Amino acid sequence: MDKLIELMNSSLVSGAVIAVLASWLTSRARNRQDQQTEIGALRVQADAMTVAVVELQAAAAANRLLWDGPAERARSFLLAVMASAGGAARARIAGGTDAQSAQVGFGRAAELLSRERVASKQNAAAVREPLTRAATAAAPLMRCSDPAVVTATEQLLNALTDVANTARLEVALEAFGRAVNAATAPQLSWWARRRAVRAGS
Repeated sequence: MDKLIELMNSSLVSGAVIAVLASWLTSRARNRQDQQTEIGALRVQADAMTVAVVELQAAAAANRLLWDGPAERARSFLLAVMASAGGAARARIAGGTDAQSAQVGFGRAAELLSRERVASKQNAAAVREPLTRAATAAAPLMRCSDPAVVTATEQLLNALTDVANTARLEVALEAFGRAVNAATAPQLSWWARRRAVRAGS
């Protein structure tokens, strides 16, 4: 009878150990799967942020090329002078006085510059859409559990406020990429970390 009780106690203890071990392994596997899901989501969010930043850079570069360069300003000035001269000449041909010719010329130049300004503002508004996409992509990154990713996202958003400063934006984008890579890098097991420490010493 004592042997039977001892055998039952032994099987209960081993059953409890097996149950605890199975529970630990299940929990560990679930945690690893959750971690992989979180890493996958972080990569998708970071890619969306990077694409939005690149789109914003392209829109800002196109805006600078089309409207902000010295050649474009000179072109606008030349067109305004030509419109003014053409309007004045027409008014003079129609029998207007010098003052009337000048007024018509200035009116034509103002009309042309007004259209140019409207077109410039519409083109500048094209930057708003990629900027909105960048802000939308940044929202989930600001809730990331890794503080380095949150900090890098904040710095990137701050750099986006001055999109003309391309050097600052490039530095912020690189820092963001490094933070995301560090956060999504595979985690070494306890044994692998221990071996790396031993190899380093």
